[in-house]
Amino acid sequence: MSSARTTDTCFFCSCRTLETIPVLVTTDLAMLVVNSFPYAVGHVMAAPTRHRSNIEEAPLDEVSDVFALVQRAIRAIQRVYNADGFNIGLNQGRIAGAAIPGHYHVHVVPRWNGDTSFMPVIAGTRVIPEAIEITFQRLVAALA
Repeated sequence: MSSARTTDTCFFCSCRTLETIPVLVTTDLAMLVVNSFPYAVGHVMAAPTRHRSNIEEAPLDEVSDVFALVQRAIRAIQRVYNADGFNIGLNQGRIAGAAIPGHYHVHVVPRWNGDTSFMPVIAGTRVIPEAIEITFQRLVAALA
């Protein structure tokens, strides 16, 4: 069930008021943010601005706005990072892997041919070769 939340309880609801969160683009109905814990350089998330846990509860114009930002993100990431492909997904509910189950969001993760290495397998570690602040600056410029 959808409900209004205060900005201190939900990461996405906090995005529009906290300057520390890397918001790339906002519309009346959706936002695009850089993932603070990326799987790859350029990993972003699109989410509605309204606190809503399930995509099936969302009005079509909101879903359309979220996915329009997904399209813009793909184009920008392609220009900046020349990705070979993308993983695009929405995990709805904690059991499905949603780290923020109270606010639906869509992950856009760029992929490159041969982008896996021994680090995740052996060390359980992801190597991100670019600071999030740099990713933010590069994508903001590409989205302008």
